[in-house]
Amino acid sequence: MAIASPWYKIQLLTTEPSPSGSCRQPKMTKSEARSERRSNRRVVAQVPVRVRKPSDSSPTSALTRDVSTNGIFLYTQTALTEGSDVELVLILPPEMTSGEKSWVCCHARVVRVEHGPGGDFGVAAEIKRMDVLPELPALS
Repeated sequence: MAIASPWYKIQLLTTEPSPSGSCRQPKMTKSEARSERRSNRRVVAQVPVRVRKPSDSSPTSALTRDVSTNGIFLYTQTALTEGSDVELVLILPPEMTSGEKSWVCCHARVVRVEHGPGGDFGVAAEIKRMDVLPELPALS
């Protein structure tokens, strides 16, 4: 039996229907359109993540801003280096897994690091491989 705990918040990014019933895409500037490289739908979700660098045996904590099957943006207090490889363990939201929450281990490469307020870092990473982890029975 899995533990059902709503410890994450989900909000899908959607387009708004126009009065004619068709969907309007949000307008982007030329530079935004040029820099937009996502090929899959992203889900806005605040999900806890364990981040581990291959050179470091102790994982650190992070919180996602959004996630897709080929990319993730997260906030962490640990500085990561652009171009470095990381291992991420998180639970994917039901919107990405046919309605079931699923634990995964992702092997990703950091593509961008932003300095945020309060000393946090915003990290964009490209997911290279995603492995579904087996669900363990809950302890009674």
